[in-house]
Amino acid sequence: MSVTVRFAPSPTGAIHIGNARTALFNWLFARKNRGKFILRFDDTDTQRSRQEYADRIQEDLHWLGIDPDVTVHQSARFETYDAAVERLKEAGLLYPCYETADELERRRKIRLSRRLPPVYGREALKLGDEERAKFETEGRRPHWRFLLPNFSSDPFQPERTEIHWDDVVRGPQTVDLASISDPVLVREDGTYLYTLPSVVDDIEMGVTHVIRGDDHVTNTGAQIAIFRALGAKEPAFGHHNLLTTISGEGLSKRSGALSLGILREAGIEPMAVASLAVLLGTSESVSAARSMEELAELFDPASASKSSAKFDPAELKTLNRALLHAMSFEEARDRLANLGISGSSAEPFWLAVRGNLETFAEAGDWWKIVRKGPQKQPELSEEDVAFVRSAFDLLPPEPWDASTWKTWTGTVKDATGRKGRALFMPLRLALTGRDSGPELADLLPLLGREGVLARRP
Repeated sequence: MSVTVRFAPSPTGAIHIGNARTALFNWLFARKNRGKFILRFDDTDTQRSRQEYADRIQEDLHWLGIDPDVTVHQSARFETYDAAVERLKEAGLLYPCYETADELERRRKIRLSRRLPPVYGREALKLGDEERAKFETEGRRPHWRFLLPNFSSDPFQPERTEIHWDDVVRGPQTVDLASISDPVLVREDGTYLYTLPSVVDDIEMGVTHVIRGDDHVTNTGAQIAIFRALGAKEPAFGHHNLLTTISGEGLSKRSGALSLGILREAGIEPMAVASLAVLLGTSESVSAARSMEELAELFDPASASKSSAKFDPAELKTLNRALLHAMSFEEARDRLANLGISGSSAEPFWLAVRGNLETFAEAGDWWKIVRKGPQKQPELSEEDVAFVRSAFDLLPPEPWDASTWKTWTGTVKDATGRKGRALFMPLRLALTGRDSGPELADLLPLLGREGVLARRP
């Protein structure tokens, strides 16, 4: 069987790392099975959906390393959904309901007070033509519910009706259709909730596996019933655990605090995001995969825990450092060139500084230091200024190599009596303007004797 998956974001805002988790689970599942990945925009809510958000989502996915095989907008497929609605109406499986939100809430509270589950009682099925006409005259417009197949003959006497599936992530699952309300598929204004378009598109696009967050587990029972009502075999389902904040709150697309765009602007590497998004909350230890191929080797949907996984942004920084510290010059070459770092010294420079980088962009700052000197005047005491001047007078002749620093500082130690931090820190500050950074043994040959003397305080 050829595998086809889909990622179906709503273009109503920027996607965050929790959304990326779902996208990556699908992308990696398709990659491991040589399948197809569909990006399907759930933009049936035309008032809130924006093309600018859709464009941004595509940019974010591309940055992450996900390039869809097919891109579809549900807003272009209303005729298809309309046809499915008519089929369900003709089969008596979609019925009009006229209750207001307040009326439904009152009924829910009454059922709860009687210690009954807050399930819709199908009161709308009891309405006659005259009552419906009266509501229409009053200006009420119906929403439409799907009649779940959870009864033998009397819809007002629901019976336990189990829907089973072998979840790709969670293993065997069961939902009792008698424990849930008939889902609303069409709103009062005629617009669609995601449920019906999702099922119709999964059928028409040949989706074989639906992998999404475990907040949809209960919905799956109703959706499987809709698949069958439309004469189709349902796909395989998988429900991964969700990412939350450290305090346990759900991630929100609207907050934007953890959006992929913000992480990218902060200098986080895409594979740091992908590694944490996929491996957090699984039996696999969280480590920095250097490529999608490497991450695919580590990926196993069934390894995801059944409990939510707490996302700590600090972990991204740890993974980011690991990726940069291990990045070869060949991998970094083009990006360094974009920062203006090229020529014969580019490779030794990269090898010298990469172990001290938090973000790739910091390489540009170190290049300026190497080429032009400290970006701000180092703060040295009068005693340290005198020491540095004496040390500069003892610079060895060129050519310089990785041993020059040891040779020089050994000479300075013998001449001044200084050692340890008292010797190294003033020299570091004079040469770089910073109290920490790459090994000076590696930087010194890049500075050259003339470059060092130009930093004489």
